[in-house]
Amino acid sequence: MKRFSMQRRKFLTASAAGIAGVTLAGCDQFDSLLRPGHPVRDTLASANDLTLAAQRLLLGDQTLAKEFAESEIRQGMRPNGTTDPQEADYVALRDNDFADYQLVVDGLVETPQSYSLDQLRNMPARTQITRHDCVEGWSCIAKWTGVPLATILDAVRPTANARYCVFHCYDHYGGGLSASPYYESIGLIDARHPQTILAYGMNDAALPVRNGAPVRVRIERQLGYKMAKYLRRIELVDDFSQLHRGKGSYWADHGYDWYAGI
Repeated sequence: MKRFSMQRRKFLTASAAGIAGVTLAGCDQFDSLLRPGHPVRDTLASANDLTLAAQRLLLGDQTLAKEFAESEIRQGMRPNGTTDPQEADYVALRDNDFADYQLVVDGLVETPQSYSLDQLRNMPARTQITRHDCVEGWSCIAKWTGVPLATILDAVRPTANARYCVFHCYDHYGGGLSASPYYESIGLIDARHPQTILAYGMNDAALPVRNGAPVRVRIERQLGYKMAKYLRRIELVDDFSQLHRGKGSYWADHGYDWYAGI
């Protein structure tokens, strides 16, 4: 099973890199192929459903992604996407060393909470050395420290109809696509996976701004674009219909797989 998992991870990363070569070369051109009803979009949607079903069936819910030795960290974690948000509220937090940061956790929960960075750092933590696989085709091993998301969920107590965790971020993303608030989401099964953490530390230091400070999510069994940075709020929801274009994440709204399992 472990051999199958690694082979599948390599295959899906390579396949995603092939798609990324098209998308990153011309996002506007690719976006036109992914409008509702276009056969390319329908094919990718079918593949997304198959990926989710296959991983659940073959790997189970709690199987861990491979972890590495510290000696295998060969370079600093490569930044990508937004690396220095310029939104006024984020800049104010950054300039005060995130002393006033509050991570809001609300939505379909019994006890909404808000956590300062110090509160998160003082919770039981998990440290893991894992490989970040980017849809662009590169990988990087790094050491991450943070609070298991399951710990936060236990504290807020999701209601019976909650199905997804939505990660709302400080940054906006645009480029060739229309700029809009960056967000991501995962199902509660992946949210409670042991390696899903709210990371505030990287390689034995505070998480740098270029890599998502003060807090980013790590979801080690999925591609890198699922691991939202610059977290401002985690919202528990039962569907995505009220979120932007209704697909559950910035990239899914623009045609990427919502479930990016590897």
